[in-house]
Amino acid sequence: MELPFDLDLKGQVAVVSGAGGVLCSMFAKALAACGASVALLDINQAAAQAAADEIAAQGGKVLAVQADCLSKESLLAAREAVLKAFGPCDILINGAGGNSPRGTTDDEQFSPEIEGIKSFFELDPDGVRFVFDLNVVAALLTTQVFARDMAGKGKSGGNIINISSMNAFRPLTKIPAYSGAKAAVSNFTQWLAVYFAKAGIRVNALAPGFFVSNQNRALLFGEDGSPTARTGKILAATPMGRFGEAEELIGTLLFLLNNRAASFVTGVVIPVDGGFSAYSGV
Repeated sequence: MELPFDLDLKGQVAVVSGAGGVLCSMFAKALAACGASVALLDINQAAAQAAADEIAAQGGKVLAVQADCLSKESLLAAREAVLKAFGPCDILINGAGGNSPRGTTDDEQFSPEIEGIKSFFELDPDGVRFVFDLNVVAALLTTQVFARDMAGKGKSGGNIINISSMNAFRPLTKIPAYSGAKAAVSNFTQWLAVYFAKAGIRVNALAPGFFVSNQNRALLFGEDGSPTARTGKILAATPMGRFGEAEELIGTLLFLLNNRAASFVTGVVIPVDGGFSAYSGV
C-alpha cells in the first residue's frame, strides 16, 4: 500500500471494528503500514482473517478477532485477546455499522397512487431499532470496552475515530433509519470528544461520501455492471462526478491520528465526499 504521507505508529496498538469490510480493512492495512499492531474485529471471522492474512503477508503485526459489537461480553473477550497479543489499545476505529432492508422504504416520496410497496407507513420498528443499534450502540459498547485502557494514560491517552456518513449531513431518500443513525454517530463523536478531552483522548469522525462497497454495490450497479438510476443521481450531485476510491480516505484518517499535526483537533466530523455536502444542486 502506498501511503499519502508517512506517519510513525510503531509501538501503538490499533483496534478496527468492522474490519472485514472494504473500507475498514483498508484502514487496518494503512495502520499496519505505519507500524501499528492492528487487531481486526468483525462478526465475520473469515472476512477479518482474510484481511489479516494480507497484512501479515506484508510483514505487519496483525490479529483477527471474531467479535459481535452488539455484545459487551463478546467485546470484552476480544479485548482480552488484544491485550494478550499486543497490549492495551491506543487507537480505536469504530467502523462496524450498516443498514438493513427492514429500515428502508421502497419509495423516495409518498404517493397514494402507488400500491404494493413498502412506504414509510410499513417500516418495521424493530428493523429501525436494529439499524440504530448496529451503528450507534455498537460504537458505544466498543468504546466502553477499549477506551477504558486509554483513559488511564493521561495526556497521551489515545485516538478514537468514528465512521459517520454523508447521510448525517443530508439524509438520502429511502434510508431514514441509516441516515438518522449516522447523524447520531456524528453527535456521539462530539459528545465523546468533550467527555474525554481532559483524559487526553481525541475523538473525531470521517464522513465518507459515496464509495463502492460490498454493502451498496447492488444498489449502484446492475447485474451487468451498468450504473443504476440511483448512481446517476449520486454522481450528478457530486461535483467531482465520480465515486471515491477507498484509498482516498487514508490521508484524512492519518491526519486525524497524527498527535502532532492534529493535537488540537477533537470533536470534528470531516466529509470526504468529492464536494457532495457543499453542492446545492444548482
